[in-house]
Amino acid sequence: MQYTHLGRTGLSVSRLCLGTMNFGPVTSQEDSNLIMDHALDHGINFFDSANVYGWGDNRGWTERIVGEWFAQGGGRREKTVIATKLYGDMGDWPNDGKLSALNIRRACDASLKRLQTDYIDIYQMHHIDRRTPWDEIWEAMEVLRSQGKIIYVGSSNFAGWHIAQAQESARRRNFSGLSSEQSIYNLVERTVELEVLPAAQHYGLGVIPWSPLHGGLLGGILRKQAEGTTGRSNGGRAAEDLERLRPAIEAWEALCDDLGEQPGDVALAWLLHQPAVTAPIIGPRTLDQLDGGLKALDIALSAETLARIDEIFPGPGGTAPEAYAW
Repeated sequence: MQYTHLGRTGLSVSRLCLGTMNFGPVTSQEDSNLIMDHALDHGINFFDSANVYGWGDNRGWTERIVGEWFAQGGGRREKTVIATKLYGDMGDWPNDGKLSALNIRRACDASLKRLQTDYIDIYQMHHIDRRTPWDEIWEAMEVLRSQGKIIYVGSSNFAGWHIAQAQESARRRNFSGLSSEQSIYNLVERTVELEVLPAAQHYGLGVIPWSPLHGGLLGGILRKQAEGTTGRSNGGRAAEDLERLRPAIEAWEALCDDLGEQPGDVALAWLLHQPAVTAPIIGPRTLDQLDGGLKALDIALSAETLARIDEIFPGPGGTAPEAYAW
């Protein structure tokens, strides 16, 4: 396994992050335990979750599965850098969501209980809260950190200017602020290259891409359709974008054939070549899918190959403002 620091911090994390969103709704607790054990066996020490995973009436289900796995002992908790999130509503009552100081306190305590741990390594804001002042948010995070309940703070789905707001507010308080940003980032969705990645690099944040295969679209969907093995890739983001992007996907899969690699592995490898990226989130539903993702670490993409990929999926054209102005 390859490791890197999370942004400017001294925290060492694996170059792949195990996403747990499927645990519970899609993957049974028994299979989830096997996947987590297998991940540790291969050196993946970075796991990502959220309090709302499980969804609907089952919110919190995924954290409970991870917590019961931690409770088995054997160094599982000590070996794992666990990141989880708050923001989404965990109930129907006022203050059951968002980033008020009240909900930050309650949500953290609830996640700690479900995860069966006394601290969270990276506590992430799942979305920007436009109604809560930054001083209130940072004061609440400072209290959690002083209590030993969290170590680092991260964001998710923030715009570049939200990162700047957060960091400048934290600077005024002599607080370290954000250590990471978790954004949708893949070959199809490259908007973060305009301002989020430059902001993350400027402030020293590690970037954790989610949906690295764009819902399966970049994972060899055309080949799987021909074989009748598309599974969940037939729906969601992949199905919505396939027809619009079919020529690009055809060219993408042909390129991967030329390389002799699986499309999903090349898509992950491309992210690992991008500046500021710490670790893409892989969300395996099975052990085989986990093993497949690990192959990306061994794929080195030449400058020529990277240029060919840019021709297929050109992105926004670089960072702002040069991407759209002189």
